[in-house]
Amino acid sequence: MKKAIIVLSVFCVSLMLSGQAPFPTREEIKQFSESKTCVVMEDDPLSDFNFYIKDAMKEYWTVTPYEFITVSDFNVRKISKSLSFIVLTDTNYDKDKSNSVFKFINLLQGKDVDKLGEMPEICAIPLSFAGEEDIEYGYKLGAILSFMQKHAQLIMEDPSKTGRKYLKYYNENIPAVMGKTILIKKEDLAPEIGTIEKIKAIYSNKVEIVSEEDIVNAIRNKAPNTLILHKVGPVGERITEGYCFKMLIGTDDANMYYYNLHSIDKKNPNGFLPADLKRLARFD
Repeated sequence: MKKAIIVLSVFCVSLMLSGQAPFPTREEIKQFSESKTCVVMEDDPLSDFNFYIKDAMKEYWTVTPYEFITVSDFNVRKISKSLSFIVLTDTNYDKDKSNSVFKFINLLQGKDVDKLGEMPEICAIPLSFAGEEDIEYGYKLGAILSFMQKHAQLIMEDPSKTGRKYLKYYNENIPAVMGKTILIKKEDLAPEIGTIEKIKAIYSNKVEIVSEEDIVNAIRNKAPNTLILHKVGPVGERITEGYCFKMLIGTDDANMYYYNLHSIDKKNPNGFLPADLKRLARFD
């Protein structure tokens, strides 16, 4: 079970909200399809997230009309069924003994309920480790937003694709990875596969170790048959504990081709693992 914390109002009070957010009903999905999406800005005027999300929304968001609002606006308007919301939250998991906290970007449908955790969840994606600089994920935000709206379009067409394991649903796309190039930053790889030679010993298809700039260009140019790795894990002193999330997202079609997470320990470090490559290589 995950828990979400969101900073509410100008008083900077953090509220722990327990429970798995409910998934939308068919009627709530229909409400989303007709909604305006309100993007909740952080209160900090110097927030890098505010800068990145504004640029990414303007360039990539097409599924609904949108506007930018404050946290105070959200507290008032979140009850409206005619509105949906993109909200940045801090989230942790009951089963995570390290009590690590992650930033999630959430797409929620408006509803007249008391708690944030009771609002219907269209999509939620781990964005970064809490406390990590926004610049560490900002360059991927366009691809993440593109996937979120692609998922929203999917459930509008087929409402049965909601549910607790909706991200794992995308693993049915793994066989299609074989015809695509995977772009990965070196620091996102486990040491055991930290070079192309080590990768090729497990997985013979196309993988390139690249810079952030290469990933930005691939997203912006919608590079054909290309996937980027979105890896989220602890940083700093917490790097050897907690969860590590791994997603492969297409730059040309905004689809997700792989989703997995693991608990970090001595055998499974904080990064894309040999086990992940082996899972892909089954379809080689």
